[in-house]
Amino acid sequence: MGDHAPIAAEEYDYEGLPPNFTLVENMAAGAFAGIAEHTLMYPFDLLKTRLQVINPSPGGLYTGVSHALSTISKAEGIGSLWRGVSSVVLGAGPAHAVYFATYEAVKHAMGGNNGNDHHPLAAATSGACATIASDALMNPFDVIKQRMQVHGSIYKSIAQCTKTVYKNEGLAAFYVSYPTTLCMTVPFTAIQFTAYESLKKVMDRRKGYDPITHCTAGALAGAFAAGLTTPLDVIKTLLQTRGTARDAEIRSAKGIFRAASIIKRQHGYAGFFRGLRPRIITTMPSTAICWSSYEMAKAYFIRHQND
Repeated sequence: MGDHAPIAAEEYDYEGLPPNFTLVENMAAGAFAGIAEHTLMYPFDLLKTRLQVINPSPGGLYTGVSHALSTISKAEGIGSLWRGVSSVVLGAGPAHAVYFATYEAVKHAMGGNNGNDHHPLAAATSGACATIASDALMNPFDVIKQRMQVHGSIYKSIAQCTKTVYKNEGLAAFYVSYPTTLCMTVPFTAIQFTAYESLKKVMDRRKGYDPITHCTAGALAGAFAAGLTTPLDVIKTLLQTRGTARDAEIRSAKGIFRAASIIKRQHGYAGFFRGLRPRIITTMPSTAICWSSYEMAKAYFIRHQND
């Protein structure tokens, strides 16, 4: 059990980054966290996308997570669960580097590292700023990823997908869902960061590096935020996969409100919660892995400086 003991707060001020903790080290910790999270949880993200697609092709109809998993594995092969993963690996490293660098900078500027008190405003604001910056970089990669994830996708590589989408739909196709993405990720990240920082302080009053605390707090914060923002995620998926849709109305959908009206008319309010279970199932371990990886890398760099 000794392996999981927190590193005592006296060794260093873990919550507040030291003055000589460089931007490069912070970004490296973020990149490590992003790649680890997205690579390990990618198959579940693919299942979520398949379940959220409105009016899929006949072979892409699934009754639930287990049915989708077994059907895809049998019909397309187990390797298809990682189709498009290279897109998120390429995007997740730089995007998460920017994400956590922004998070730490804004949190520090707003006094979020001061004392043992809760700083929900600092946590929420730093999370919102972090996601605005990182999503601008990640959104095109996310579009490519989901185009490659849908059933019957014609794309065999990132290059082919990028070239085809750009040729047929223009540069705007890579950012058509960006406003919706921000509408979803800003509240998601604000909720997640606030919950994470609060849970971390409640669970680990010693203010040290404790992997069990970071993992548990990350998972719970992610699940809470994911459940509340699922309707916006469904809208985002419709906009990002519209180019593959058979429904002419969906193919021509532009903007949040138009996409929402299509979902409401075709599936009712229940349509906004398509893929809720796989989204939470995906998000809990994703945020646990992400926060654990980031905190581990951050602790490594801080300890390395003190040696």
